[in-house]
Amino acid sequence: MMTVSTHASAQDLPVARGFSPRALAWRRFRAHRLAMAGLVVLAVLVLASALGPLLYRTDPNAVDPLLYRQPPGAGHPLGTDSAGRDVLARLLAGGRVSLTIGLVAAALATVIGVGLGVTAGYLRGRIEAALSRIAEVFQSFPTLIVIIVAAAFLGPNLWLLIGSLGFMQWTQAFRLTRGLTLSLREQDSIEAVEGLGASSWRIVRKHLVPAVLPQAAVSFTLLTATVIMTEAALSFLGLGVPPPTATWGGMINEAQQLRILGSMPWMWAPPGIAIALTVLAVNFVGDGLRDAVDPRQTR
Repeated sequence: MMTVSTHASAQDLPVARGFSPRALAWRRFRAHRLAMAGLVVLAVLVLASALGPLLYRTDPNAVDPLLYRQPPGAGHPLGTDSAGRDVLARLLAGGRVSLTIGLVAAALATVIGVGLGVTAGYLRGRIEAALSRIAEVFQSFPTLIVIIVAAAFLGPNLWLLIGSLGFMQWTQAFRLTRGLTLSLREQDSIEAVEGLGASSWRIVRKHLVPAVLPQAAVSFTLLTATVIMTEAALSFLGLGVPPPTATWGGMINEAQQLRILGSMPWMWAPPGIAIALTVLAVNFVGDGLRDAVDPRQTR
């Protein structure tokens, strides 16, 4: 006589208990320890950047020649820089600017990539071919070179940097959503909706875009890390947000001398550590989101 096993896999148990797909994804995300650690670190960095300047009331742009390159001590926990400005105050203020650039530019790139990717995948034909060729052209241009040229003609500023980074980084989200949409386009549910007479706009807005949003969220997190690193590189080259506005990359730019690198680590180590922690945390969160929305990718 055949016996029926009463054991279910860990992935099947939540389904049997009536968990929704969103609840299952959250459970898988919570089980990803590095992703949860990254989420906590990222939350701390965001809160510190948002609330820090309100709690640590020191002007990040206040210049005092008498405090020239002072090491950490009373009144200045992380020391001062070459202009006598408080490093901690500039670290907190710079975090607000750097994280804003990363999040807004990544969101812009994701919106552009998802919109064009879904359009190309659904309409196919010449439109897909044309958009794919445009994406290949954008990929062939180095982002740093394009932004350097734009800054040379228009002058470096915050919104130019955000717009340029968002406009140059959309191809990753485009490739991802285009492939997903091509797959979804062949499903019976989409063909049934088309057979009922639904317009293309309604199919894209109501069925395709919601279906690709989980993967788009993964792309957004990875793009955020890329944008933050790119902004730091541009600021290090002096082509980021113009001074005296503090950014993490700009703070590192002020410490290019060998004497500062060797004997004054308080001027470059805090922003460098902040950038490294942010990029690692965002990447871990992105890995967790990828595994949560697509369990087959779990390592």
